[in-house]
Amino acid sequence: MDNRWTSVKPPVNPLLLQAVKDMGFTEMTPVQAACIPLMLNYKDVSAEAVTGSGKTLAFLIPVIQILLRREEKWKTHEVGSIVVAPTRELALQISEVLSELLKHAPMLSQILFIGGTPIQTDLELFVEKGANIVIATPGRLEDILLRKTDSRIANAVKNLEVLILDEADCLLNLGFEQSLNTILRLLPKQRRTGLFSATQTTEVLKLVRAGLRNPVAVVVKDNNESTSRVPEKLENYYAIVEPGRKFVALLNFLKKEASKKVLLFFSTCACVEYFSFVLQHLLTKSQNTNAKSRIQNVISIHGKMKEKTRLATFDKFKALETGILCCTDVMARGIDIAQEIHWVVQYDPPSNPASFIHRAGRTARNGKEGKSLLFLQPAEKDYVNYIQATQKVPLFEMDVTPFITSDPKALLIKMRKLQLHDRAVYDKVKFFKD
Repeated sequence: MDNRWTSVKPPVNPLLLQAVKDMGFTEMTPVQAACIPLMLNYKDVSAEAVTGSGKTLAFLIPVIQILLRREEKWKTHEVGSIVVAPTRELALQISEVLSELLKHAPMLSQILFIGGTPIQTDLELFVEKGANIVIATPGRLEDILLRKTDSRIANAVKNLEVLILDEADCLLNLGFEQSLNTILRLLPKQRRTGLFSATQTTEVLKLVRAGLRNPVAVVVKDNNESTSRVPEKLENYYAIVEPGRKFVALLNFLKKEASKKVLLFFSTCACVEYFSFVLQHLLTKSQNTNAKSRIQNVISIHGKMKEKTRLATFDKFKALETGILCCTDVMARGIDIAQEIHWVVQYDPPSNPASFIHRAGRTARNGKEGKSLLFLQPAEKDYVNYIQATQKVPLFEMDVTPFITSDPKALLIKMRKLQLHDRAVYDKVKFFKD
């Protein structure tokens, strides 16, 4: 496959060629090379590609070019394209990439509808500034389209040309099926639709049948994808640890990787609150920690945070060169961090095996190298075979014995003292559990 940007037929608009060049993308990824020509030829596309494969540019380039093709200039309050993303963080990230592209196509504008503010605020912003491209989360977009007392949005989308559903399987897993069906019903039928996902499930196929017309199915795999559904340069490890020694192993592993940037996944919001608090004290504030293993930044993010706090935390972590972000699966889908992620650590195995793929895929993106580590208890060892069989992911055992050097009982006492010392954290954790 020819992956030169200049090889696309029909040709990519010179404005966009300059944009991708300025962004440092010298060649197309396989998913871009497959999808961009199809969409530029007005085909509906249902694309499945591994995480980190460049899906965002695969749909944004055609979206902009299709809008630029129209002979009649787009009016300020006329929406030509809508991009739907499952989370606020992913919607914001897509918006940032779009902003870079629109620097070279200033005749088009965008707006972000992601909730967290009164719906009237979004409507007033649209009235004030307008937009030709809308990036939105499904719940907020549904609310706006259903505003029968305000016809401005309904009139704005009547000439819609392109609808994009990004991370479609995640949209459905998060319970947005009804919202998506409502959105599809309220938008013009004469449009092009692109559906992008890391996995094709039965539910996704139902959505394809409901929202796309004679779509071209695109399945893009890495060179070794016959045996793996994750990026080629991702190394996946697991460690079997007794429950009482698990946190000790984690703590000393993080000390060893103090110069790296780490995403640390926990199963619940309460776990994120608790362990981020403990790790802050043990890794950044402890006087007993060696200077070389002292980590400067331990921050946290989860779905029960207020929107402004979540987005501020996300921006902060993106800007860091090193540090740890404790998180739930709110960070597991589609998120690209500006600075390279060196390690993805999963303290607990996800209940949904597909989530293992999406968590691990936050590293080794866009052809870079990366590593992931999954902690398991002895009773969970069969999980390795299950992941290898169902997700086609090879995992290699890591010996974490060298990391279990301190007394687990002494560490547990210290953790309890920290918890009791800070009643605010204790109350917060109790709230999230309730």
